Amino acid sequence: MDPLDLFHRSAATVPAYGAFLAEHGVDPGQVSTMRDFARLPLLTKDGYLNRHPLPHLCRDGVIGDMIAVSSGSTGSPTFWPRSVDDERVIAERFEEVFRDSFQARERRTLAVVCFALGTWVGGLFTVACCRHLAGRGYPITVVAPGSDKREILRVIPQLAPHFDQVVLLGYPPFLKDVIDAGLPWNRWNVKLVTAGEVFSEDWRTLVAGRAGMDDPVRGIASLYGTADAGVLGNETPLSVEIRRFLAGRPGVAKELFGESRLPTLVQYDPEVRYFEEHEGTLVFTGDNGIPLVRYHIADNGGIVPYDRMMRFLDQHGFSPSVTDPSRPFVYVFGRSHFTVSYYGANIFPENISIGLEQPQVSSLVTGKFVMEAAEDEGRDRHFTVTVELMPGEKPSEETARLVGASILAQLLRLNSEFAAYVPLAQQEPVVRLRELGDPEYFPPGAKHRYSR
Repeated sequence: MDPLDLFHRSAATVPAYGAFLAEHGVDPGQVSTMRDFARLPLLTKDGYLNRHPLPHLCRDGVIGDMIAVSSGSTGSPTFWPRSVDDERVIAERFEEVFRDSFQARERRTLAVVCFALGTWVGGLFTVACCRHLAGRGYPITVVAPGSDKREILRVIPQLAPHFDQVVLLGYPPFLKDVIDAGLPWNRWNVKLVTAGEVFSEDWRTLVAGRAGMDDPVRGIASLYGTADAGVLGNETPLSVEIRRFLAGRPGVAKELFGESRLPTLVQYDPEVRYFEEHEGTLVFTGDNGIPLVRYHIADNGGIVPYDRMMRFLDQHGFSPSVTDPSRPFVYVFGRSHFTVSYYGANIFPENISIGLEQPQVSSLVTGKFVMEAAEDEGRDRHFTVTVELMPGEKPSEETARLVGASILAQLLRLNSEFAAYVPLAQQEPVVRLRELGDPEYFPPGAKHRYSR
């Protein structure tokens, strides 16, 4: 993809983008080099998308043939038009995973879509992309029980024996819940495609073992996807081998990524998406139902060119068993602005704040909290909220119950993704109460962070 070409086409045909450039004093005719391109103002949701009517954000002012919906921080929807052409481009990322990791050209494959169905981005988009692969000659059959665990466990035993392999597509913790249900997975050559959350290599090994996989590297692949622009990149056997090498070497990981914790590491196609780094976060340019030029997606992460990655690995004595594809890498730690991703739903601080402001609990707590989605020793994820108590208040089971009920009620009211994506049994938050000024979570005088 030529980002300069997309810029000029968008400036000429997207009403909102033309107005945005005029507002910032940018003359499109003066933008002729990549140095000029790098000085263009960044697009953001608040500064661009939320300021214009939906048709004005689309090329020629025409909304695409399908719309997906994501929730903002207050639960108000953001609409993302797309077309069949958008799906064909994104299907190439699915094709790479199914072809190179799962050998789906040669194997009759049952693709079980376990993302939530409806207006949300994941489910119907995944169904469409898998069907595009079937249209390209892959022997793939799609079934879409969505996030209904009982339906997933009902249909798989009846359908799986008719296929050479079964691919489950969904959010990592939900797929683990499905695997932990105890079906005879080792009979069906199970593979997983995940999206929406960073998981550990310990998680990959554990789930692969429980699913009866012989090779975790080629048995589980993660997609880096967003509501804004579909799938931006995908894990490859090469990127997974690199990540597993780094998992046991936090010092080496920190040298490469700037942090010892492991991000999601994927490869992307520069002919389709153009990435930049901006102050430790990612900016991308891509043609979509809403064309996006230098869009600040607010994901913490960065870019590693292919050659630099190979040199780095060689310097640390690691030679991957595969070296293709020779494409750049992008790594993602997760959303900035203090959001927490849980079962694929972005949970925002505002959702929790409103729960703590309700009359039944507001006199008991200060309103400060820290939210986390952490794995326990069994590699299960739990949504935990640590809450600061008012002066003189002491932790009690009754207070924790009241606070948890109030938070959950507001999450279900305000965050449609949470209500749709997170299974009922995992929706109730684990509430931990701490006294005022707790040095670990609420140190006096320190700038407060609402997530970990």
